Amino acid sequence: MADGYSDQFRLSITEALSTQLYAALKELEPAPLTQENLDALVAQAERLGLPSKSGVYQLFRQEPGKERQLTYVGKADEPLPERLGNHLYKLSGREGISIDEMSFKCLFVEEDLSSVSPEKMLIKEHLKTGKIVWNNRGFGNNDPGRNRDRTTIKSTHFDLEFPIDLSREVRGLTPGVQSLHDVLWEIKRGIPFNFRFKHSAAFKELMVTVPEGNMTVDEAFRFVAQHLPDKWQICALLGWVIMYDDSPTTYPSARRYYRFEGVSTQTPKSRKPGKGDAEDGEEDGDFDE
Repeated sequence: MADGYSDQFRLSITEALSTQLYAALKELEPAPLTQENLDALVAQAERLGLPSKSGVYQLFRQEPGKERQLTYVGKADEPLPERLGNHLYKLSGREGISIDEMSFKCLFVEEDLSSVSPEKMLIKEHLKTGKIVWNNRGFGNNDPGRNRDRTTIKSTHFDLEFPIDLSREVRGLTPGVQSLHDVLWEIKRGIPFNFRFKHSAAFKELMVTVPEGNMTVDEAFRFVAQHLPDKWQICALLGWVIMYDDSPTTYPSARRYYRFEGVSTQTPKSRKPGKGDAEDGEEDGDFDE
């Protein structure tokens, strides 16, 4: 309580930082999310002498005939261009969205801000005036690992609205005779989403003939399935693809199964978001263990 001539003052460093980051980003104009622009970011970081190239960023989407929307706010502890490149890679392999709709803003941050979670500060500032479309929807997740292959995702999850595109072309497939092991790795390198498979020495010995011409992801997995031993299956989940010797195991969020005996589809299951799910901006709580 003030005594007329004195009072207590509390300085909030995090609030000041939040306000400054928000204001600095607001001054920038979004740029198309392209590899050319990300390469320019790398060059800029080198000119500025930033060794870590870490920072914060915003992603925007502008659908045809609609206003541009803020879709995601994040931070990059690793090099900022690399993190944005991961998003470019991910979005280029999804149904229902075009990479031409995406743009970004970013700030290189020289100080280590990991302990104060700058992206959460920015999210808090943005939520005062509107919403952020993809935060807390699993968009920022990488491969969550084997334990989450069997989970049921939230009905609001990014992967449910924008599943992986099985109709896109696999890049870099080599026609002719080669081992199934090599074919699997070429598919993994040639698609813009994660393909995780169990290794087997038998695949190095099993020779297959890859046909001439381009193949879609779906066609490539159908081809591989024709050569899989008993109990093996490829499972296309909503956000990634797995291959294990666990047939006829099924997965809640699976769309398609590729087995030696044929291909089958299912409607992915989802759940309503619960009270215990993470707050906006956190990636936990997108799955039901």
